[in-house]
Amino acid sequence: METSFLLPDTADPASAPFWEGTAAGELRVQACADCGLWRMPPRPMCPACLSLDAVWHVTSGRGQLWSYVRPHPPLLPAYAAVAPYNVIVVELAEDPRIRFVGNLVADPSADLNSVPEDRLAIGMSVSVAFGPAQDGVVLPRWVPT
Repeated sequence: METSFLLPDTADPASAPFWEGTAAGELRVQACADCGLWRMPPRPMCPACLSLDAVWHVTSGRGQLWSYVRPHPPLLPAYAAVAPYNVIVVELAEDPRIRFVGNLVADPSADLNSVPEDRLAIGMSVSVAFGPAQDGVVLPRWVPT
C-alpha cells in the first residue's frame, strides 16, 4: 500500500497553487506574469527576466514519455514493497521544455508497478491522471493514451 511515501510540502508558497491544482484534478504550470516564460518546478523568480510576478496555467495534461528508469533495488525504503516500479519523465505537449517526473500506471488508482516494463517506450503518448490522496496530497500520475 502506498502510505509511507515521501510527500512534498504543499504549503510552500512557490508551489502551493500546483498542489491546489492536483487536488482539483488540474495539472498547472507556473509562468512569468511579465515575460510569459513557463517554468517547472515552480519558483519565486523568473529565470529569464527576474520578475517576481507569476501566473498559473491549467494545461491539457497531455505529453509524451521523454525518459524512464526502473529502480532495482529501491533507493528509498518507503518504496521497497512496490519495487520494481517505473519512474518516468514526461515532456508536456504545450511546451516540451516543461517536464514532469512521475509514474506510468494502468489507471489512476493502480499500483506503481501496474504497467509492465515492456510497455514503456520513449515517445509514447501519455496523459495525466490523479490517484487517491495520500495524507491529503494528490500526486500527478500518468496513463498511456
